[in-house]
Amino acid sequence: MMFSTLTFHRRHAGLPVVAAMDALVFYMLKLGRAAAVAVLAVIVASTAPVAAFAQGRVPIVRDAEIEALVREYARPILKAAGLTKSGIDIILVNDPSFNAFVAGRRMFFNTGALLQSETPNEIIGVIAHEAGHIAGGHQERLRDQMARAQTMAVIASLLGVGAMAAGAATDQSGLAGAGAGIMMGGSETARRTLLGYQRAEEAAADQSGAHYLEVTGQSGKGMLTTFARFQSALSLSGAQVDPYRVSHPMPRERIANLETLVKASPYYDKTDSAEMQQRYDMVRAKIAVYTKGQAEGSRLFKKLSPLAAQYGDALLAYRFSNPRNALKKADALIKQQPNNPYFHELRGDVLLKANQPEKAVAAYAKAVQLDPGKSSIIQIAYGQALIATGKTENVKKAATLIKDALSRDKENFTGYTYLAQAYGQLGDVGEAEMATAEGYYYSGNYNQAKIFAMRAQQKFKRGEPAWVRAQDIISQKGPKKKG
Repeated sequence: MMFSTLTFHRRHAGLPVVAAMDALVFYMLKLGRAAAVAVLAVIVASTAPVAAFAQGRVPIVRDAEIEALVREYARPILKAAGLTKSGIDIILVNDPSFNAFVAGRRMFFNTGALLQSETPNEIIGVIAHEAGHIAGGHQERLRDQMARAQTMAVIASLLGVGAMAAGAATDQSGLAGAGAGIMMGGSETARRTLLGYQRAEEAAADQSGAHYLEVTGQSGKGMLTTFARFQSALSLSGAQVDPYRVSHPMPRERIANLETLVKASPYYDKTDSAEMQQRYDMVRAKIAVYTKGQAEGSRLFKKLSPLAAQYGDALLAYRFSNPRNALKKADALIKQQPNNPYFHELRGDVLLKANQPEKAVAAYAKAVQLDPGKSSIIQIAYGQALIATGKTENVKKAATLIKDALSRDKENFTGYTYLAQAYGQLGDVGEAEMATAEGYYYSGNYNQAKIFAMRAQQKFKRGEPAWVRAQDIISQKGPKKKG
């Protein structure tokens, strides 16, 4: 699905979803050894394409504006954590719940976390916490702990089975019952041990996050606000939670552990600048429009800065009104901030939707020129508009632009669709099929990727780069199907 530049990618693969790692650990111990093996496979695969993190339909959000802002927030934190050269990727997930997690060298943030956090400082606190996990090597150690817990559970199961068998053979029901107790107790002990380890790691990440915030001259108040929100939600739910059966410290405990440290910082009372807040409000307005719809979006706008509310209104017009009205609102935004690349990008989106590709080309070209981050997403949209003009020179230019964008953002599989379209219009069937194969590969559909790679390979000379890349895809071993 495409809205403005915000794209929902639904990626497919055969591995379990890496969402909240703690939830997977719980189910690993609840369901047994098979689940443990699957979870461990996911962690081992954490350097694979993003497609390998999803099963079924998990929407990955791509948006130039949101990605740029979150990366800007993360940059000083990653530097403080010594992770500047670690190649950390930030990935957005279309999920309304407040959640963030790490997998390999990737930080995943739910859109719900961005929407529910009311200030930049709150989401920066989340980034600092997740950076603490990566810098502390928690994921690698979690893998070791999971292996140990798995061993504990398996040994307990074997002992339990042995006792049950002995009880049955000697007609001793007490021994058989004891065997069942050993099995259940062993799994419970393993689970509690692992969850206790996770709680310790979460507390360590909180402490590290608070340190990174102070080093970068930022307040830790946002972290306390986030935990207070969790505490309020828990209280309102009325749920009785066993603190030893969860993977995170209880919100009240986390607040108590952090409060003294955070309040001692000389930056505790430092607030976000008006410019930071405005940009964050605009991102929240965008997310609300595309995930909550007209009514809820309009309600949120009343709480945001005037320009953010105006931006949200323009996005609503783009989605739900006629192009003329949306264009008028986009132009009003550009008049206020002529150097804002995302306003020009919105103008291009409106014009492309209105079937005016020539004018859209000019708008996207301006957005690309103004974009400080040189986002591949805007560049691909520019190429899409060039293709839509149908002019050969423009289509050639589009192929060059999109190929360049994909060289910097290989996993943007939507880009391969437009690249294939460009090559198709130019009559280069081999490159079109190769681009299609790449798109399927990065979307996790390995079977289709292999089909198109084999078709493309026949049109290249053996040994040349495109032939070799096609062979790589053909040789790719996708996830095993469940039998």
